Amino acid sequence: MTVNTNDSQTMGDSKAIISNQEGIHEKLDDVVKKHLTHAFQKPYQKHTEQAFAEMDVFVKAFLTANPDGEIILDACCGVGQSTRILAQQNPQALVIGVDKSDHRINRNVEGFAADDGFSAENYHLVRADLNDFYRLVKAASWPVSKHYILYPNPWPKSKHLQRRWHGSAVFPQMASIGQQLILRSNWRNYLAEFQQAAKFVGLQGEIDALPAADSSAALTPFEAKYQASGQICWQLTLHR
Repeated sequence: MTVNTNDSQTMGDSKAIISNQEGIHEKLDDVVKKHLTHAFQKPYQKHTEQAFAEMDVFVKAFLTANPDGEIILDACCGVGQSTRILAQQNPQALVIGVDKSDHRINRNVEGFAADDGFSAENYHLVRADLNDFYRLVKAASWPVSKHYILYPNPWPKSKHLQRRWHGSAVFPQMASIGQQLILRSNWRNYLAEFQQAAKFVGLQGEIDALPAADSSAALTPFEAKYQASGQICWQLTLHR
């Protein structure tokens, strides 16, 4: 999945979402039901299979050494800033950040380089296609406690519903991972749609505005940019 920022307007240094869609998409329920009743059988990409196999070794070793440890999945992690922050905040957990872009996950993040005094052994960054990675995680029954989806990914045009995570074919697998799912976006309607779709798989939760006073508390560069431009960022927290 990819964020589309073509339909936007400048707002400070950032962009606000513009959509030709009012409210929740009228076909959302039908699309979700279709994906829940039709198996997603797209062949796995080799590089994702390999990346998952390597990470599965780390996960099994971690759980063997830490029977009470947590697995936290940070999907669409981009440059991995959120993965590093979550690792700092959850020293008892193994945090796995996944992004499809090798360029993004290999970029240095200010404040987290080794020479900046940052050191964390409880996280890994993985280059993989989440459409495949999610299915592999589900098949392997990783005991994920928290599943973060922080990349905005709104695809605001009405015709692009199925490019949003909750309208995608992999939604049944992705929504089944984690006892808690946490999503953030600057487009509230995107989260409202995910919230409605999640009810079909036994997930319920609330949407809340994030405090805007301290953009330094943002988990991602996107979030910090939105808040610095005066936009409201929203969080959807879902529980199984």
